[in-house]
Amino acid sequence: MRSIAIVPVFREVGRIGRVLEKFKPGSVDEICLTLDSPNGSIRAEIEESRKRTDVPVTIIENPDRKGVGHAIREGYDYALSHGFDLIIVMAGNGKDDPREISRLIDPILRGDFDYVQGSRFLPGGRPEKTPLLRGIFSRAFPLFWTLLTGVRCTEVTNGFRAYKASILTDPRVNVWQSWLDGYELEYYLHYKALTLRYRFTERPVTKTYSHIGKRGYSHISPLRDWWQIVGPMFLLRLGVRH
Repeated sequence: MRSIAIVPVFREVGRIGRVLEKFKPGSVDEICLTLDSPNGSIRAEIEESRKRTDVPVTIIENPDRKGVGHAIREGYDYALSHGFDLIIVMAGNGKDDPREISRLIDPILRGDFDYVQGSRFLPGGRPEKTPLLRGIFSRAFPLFWTLLTGVRCTEVTNGFRAYKASILTDPRVNVWQSWLDGYELEYYLHYKALTLRYRFTERPVTKTYSHIGKRGYSHISPLRDWWQIVGPMFLLRLGVRH
């Protein structure tokens, strides 16, 4: 199976370069960076790190900030049009470790699962210096998912995942809807994978905030973006969205 890592990037100067350099030969077949509103500094950092990365890197740029869902979808477009079978999505700010990709893709490559969620809360996983309120929410939110989907979840908010590209072409799944331009996309797809009974599992991963300052650990604003995270599960459950 040909694999591609999709990495949405927005203002990750000083971080995305280190992420690229952690990719080892054979970890994936290609890396697709989708850049929102890039400037000269981040372009220079990527080009410099690209020289020290032994995995092919494709760059897609948006002159303006379109949203993380839109950025990931551009990666989907590229993956599907270039015949990739396996998709990995991960953060571009260093919270996820490319050296742990094998933990997510091996269950799929063995033919046992279709969709693998990385979990910092499983034995062998590690939440490192998670901000207090985020840690509480990340622990509690999966309980609602377990209740509403009937599938046991220990992690939902971690965007480090791997899944078969064929899920995106399932006629019951429509990731191309405009309301999924933000954080909604990841929760939409997660809900669909669980409720359509794709073979699902979780695997332990590290989620680290130790290298990120308090003001830069996330682009998510609790007051502004909470509904993008919580809403999709309820909208889909109630049949308001499909």
